[in-house]
Amino acid sequence: MPRPALVAKDPPAALSPREAERRTKILKAARDLVAEIGFRDAQMTVVAERAEVALGTLYRYFPSKAKLMVEVVALVSQRELDVAAAFAAQEGRASERLAACTWAFASRAIRGRRMAHALLVEAVEPEIETERRKYARKLARVLEGVIERGIRAKEFPPQNVPSAAACIVGSLVEGLIGSLALESRAEQRLEQACAIVSFCVRGVSGKDHVFVPPSEDDDIRVRPMRPARSGKR
Repeated sequence: MPRPALVAKDPPAALSPREAERRTKILKAARDLVAEIGFRDAQMTVVAERAEVALGTLYRYFPSKAKLMVEVVALVSQRELDVAAAFAAQEGRASERLAACTWAFASRAIRGRRMAHALLVEAVEPEIETERRKYARKLARVLEGVIERGIRAKEFPPQNVPSAAACIVGSLVEGLIGSLALESRAEQRLEQACAIVSFCVRGVSGKDHVFVPPSEDDDIRVRPMRPARSGKR
């Protein structure tokens, strides 16, 4: 996923400006390393080297690798949630907002596959896994809000909203990052992403839809699928 600006959620209040800057530099080095090689292979010695601090200094800010990586997950996932929430809050039909949210996740996951894999499916320590699950649940809640508004507007049929949102998250993760993801050219992965977005909107709305990915200057659009022509004239 694209690399977010690093703003720690709850930096220790006792840090001086210089210490806070050093801490941010450590987090950036850790995030960049995870984006390249994942959590498992990221070593504290390499983080310290990239952050240009002594290893002992690194451990003074983060007593363990797990604590450092938990904060990396929190920072990166919050940025992804902010992006999804921004699309969810846009004007327009619920189907358009749902497509926008799912496409935001899908397109960013494809552009930053290593980070997306680390953030969602890589085998990690229990502390990191706990933080990752928070991300998945919060993403589902963003989708739940869109689905609920669609039901109130009678654009979507009544349905189990938490289950629908969980199915969307599962489709995105498994279809784009997990064991079902295509190991293919970028163009094919983008095609698969569009197909998954279309599938998610159809599943919630109960109507056929074709997702049209945006260009740089276009909004995300969802258009009705034209019925197939019969052979009769």
